[in-house]
Amino acid sequence: MSMFRRRTFFALLAVLLPVLSGCTRHRKGEHYYLIATNTSLPYWKTAAAGFEKAAIEYGVTAETRGPAGFDPQAEVEEFRTVVARKPAGILVSVASSKLMAPEIDAALAAGIPVITMDSDAPESKRLYFIGTDNLKAGQLGGHRVAAQLNGKGNVVFITNPGQPNLDERLKGYKDVFSAYPGIKVVDVFDMRGDSGSAMDKATEYLTRTGANKVDAIVCLESASGKDVGEVLKRTNTKDRLLVTMDVAVGTLLLVKDGVIDSTISQRPYTMGFLGLKALDDVRHYPVKPLSADYGMDPFAPFPATIDTGVSLVDKSNVDPLLERVRTVELQ
Repeated sequence: MSMFRRRTFFALLAVLLPVLSGCTRHRKGEHYYLIATNTSLPYWKTAAAGFEKAAIEYGVTAETRGPAGFDPQAEVEEFRTVVARKPAGILVSVASSKLMAPEIDAALAAGIPVITMDSDAPESKRLYFIGTDNLKAGQLGGHRVAAQLNGKGNVVFITNPGQPNLDERLKGYKDVFSAYPGIKVVDVFDMRGDSGSAMDKATEYLTRTGANKVDAIVCLESASGKDVGEVLKRTNTKDRLLVTMDVAVGTLLLVKDGVIDSTISQRPYTMGFLGLKALDDVRHYPVKPLSADYGMDPFAPFPATIDTGVSLVDKSNVDPLLERVRTVELQ
């Protein structure tokens, strides 16, 4: 082989080797799962889109599973089914930390990487959490409510008590309200994952008058915001404040119309996208022992959390976001 051909051969090899090695790292047979709390919600369709986008980039297989309604026990059963398939990794949002934490620990003991997103199980040995700082999300909403009420009024919350992320949001609101003695939290309603129940309760709230009048309704989870907004719209109620969570098209349209004062925007697409990439990294560069508790380890190979951020959406900034969310929901 001439010197020229030899140099050409090695130059091509230098270019092709990284490409070839990248191709061999990933295979379609590597199956990653996202376990959601309620797959019927637009929020989870957005998260699934991010999860699948990362899978396409890496050339692996991604699947989103979970109950089509809020059902913590059904979510645990889905998780167990996925673990039995011995997947490359699991990204899970936790409806009940009490129920899910032992399942996460068992999966890790079996060598399956598990990362939480959206709603955490910090008492488990999950590798880390990717998602919203939910205390901060509640504080952001709390400052909005306090400003719009001028520091005085009766506030009610609609939530699913026991769901870790929602409990953190509630705490964030209450932390802010502690600086406003004129703001009273008069009810925390357990909707039990049923937005119809939230609508019925909102209708009852609107009948209260005098000292019992409800001045502000806060929806701490995604499903109830639009439906409670529809109650206010149908009854033409304009003297009550409604602050919601997340940015489904129906919610944003009611923000645009002024029925919903504002909503707190998360980044579920980002959570799903980063989640698959994080699982893939653990899969291909494994840490041993995988089931160790890295939470208190100052030399841990993982962060404790990755905060994907929150923002407040109102009439002043809703339009460009509405178009973007429409595009994603139609995909």
